[in-house]
Amino acid sequence: MLTSQKYDASSLIVVWDQDIGRLGPKVATYLSKQLKCRPLAEIGLEGFFSLSGVTVENDVAQFPESRFYGGSNKSIVIFKSDVPRSDWYGFIKLVLDVAEKKFAVKEIFTVGGMVSPGAHTAPRTLLSVVNSPRMKKALSGYDIDRDMNYETRDDQRPTFSSYLVWAAKTRNIPATCLWVPVPFYLMTLEDPQACKKILELLNDYLQLRISLADVDDEVIEQNLKIARVRRQFPELDGYISKLENNLGLTADEGERLVKELELLLRSGRDI
Repeated sequence: MLTSQKYDASSLIVVWDQDIGRLGPKVATYLSKQLKCRPLAEIGLEGFFSLSGVTVENDVAQFPESRFYGGSNKSIVIFKSDVPRSDWYGFIKLVLDVAEKKFAVKEIFTVGGMVSPGAHTAPRTLLSVVNSPRMKKALSGYDIDRDMNYETRDDQRPTFSSYLVWAAKTRNIPATCLWVPVPFYLMTLEDPQACKKILELLNDYLQLRISLADVDDEVIEQNLKIARVRRQFPELDGYISKLENNLGLTADEGERLVKELELLLRSGRDI
């Protein structure tokens, strides 16, 4: 499935379904709704994904997805995908081929979350890794830490976003990985504050002129829920207070905070 619409000098926003705090998918969903996006093209699953490991949610099989989305604003394209299980190079080559030939992509932004040991009450920080001086200059006017140095451990593969940004450089496409640290006890939930941090940058840089009011409401709602949890469960409040004072938690304390907070926030009970 490929679009017949004409795209010229578009910006590509890339998100992965498997993300800390579901940050990438949440950003993609919000942008798609605001920009009235629809599917434009897709990458075939064969050779990249194992269908034997399909997950099931609410009795519905969840197959891997690798699709490009766009709306009436033809300067913006969103690519939402699972991370392939195999042939990373072949997958990225195909993604960049489609991006260049069908959408005339001029720049790429990947979006992702990373685990933070801090508290949710701390301001979110936007980090970036760029692949060219041109992209670094383009982002110079924004509140971003562009000097993050990251080296993959010898026993690990690079992140898929890093690999994509490196591959884009070989084609002279400016690209950046945008990261927001997400409090570790929200990594299995959602972090609307982190989502807002990414959306604010993209909204301004890409001149999208979209409203972020719904995200603001989600930030307020989540903060109120966690505040109620803290009032009702002194032990959990003590753990978060430690984090707010830059004190670390033991492994058992951290595990208990993650487990109990997730249970309470997902339960739907009146807290």
